[in-house]
Amino acid sequence: MLGLMAKKVGMTQVFDDEGNLVPVTVLRIDPNVVVARKTEEKDGYSAVLLGVDDKKKSRVTKPYAGQFSENIKPKKSIKEFRNFEKEVADGDELGIEVFEGVRYVDVTGVSKGKGMAGVIKRWGFSGGRASHGSKFHREPGSTGQSTYPGRTFKNMKLPGHMGWEQVTVLSLKLIKVDTENRLIMVRGAVPGINKGLVVVRAAVKK
Repeated sequence: MLGLMAKKVGMTQVFDDEGNLVPVTVLRIDPNVVVARKTEEKDGYSAVLLGVDDKKKSRVTKPYAGQFSENIKPKKSIKEFRNFEKEVADGDELGIEVFEGVRYVDVTGVSKGKGMAGVIKRWGFSGGRASHGSKFHREPGSTGQSTYPGRTFKNMKLPGHMGWEQVTVLSLKLIKVDTENRLIMVRGAVPGINKGLVVVRAAVKK
């Protein structure tokens, strides 16, 4: 699986080759350093560990630093990519060139947190009448039985924390690649806040 870590810069719009105005999300791919490799013989599976953004020396503990070779500075973020379809060595820096020839990508990120939300905002319930005397406006309604089993079942749609979950958006079209500024532009929205870290991989369904 070919993939890299990137940072979400924001959204804009560009003209494609046919002259259509396309809304795009801009992702910046800083150098992804190969921190370590895992092999079938030693670990039971094949994978590559990539890291981005150097960590301040004063914030690095000895156990955390122990997973990095002497020639590799400790990184803020580390991600494991299984069955990486590219020959790499420890210390190699990977960039946009990994996606050469790729037309569609999958992007995984943590969605924006929206705090405590009721059932209308969180689950799209319609609620009751807004007229005077209704006494049922934005409540969830019945959640269980008064007799057997006398409890609320799991996974009921109720008020609770909304957002801040891992979300993967599949098959986003790669519209433009800016090699000089290390930017890629994909059609559509990507989960997460601006400057948030996302994982970009070659699309599995395209």
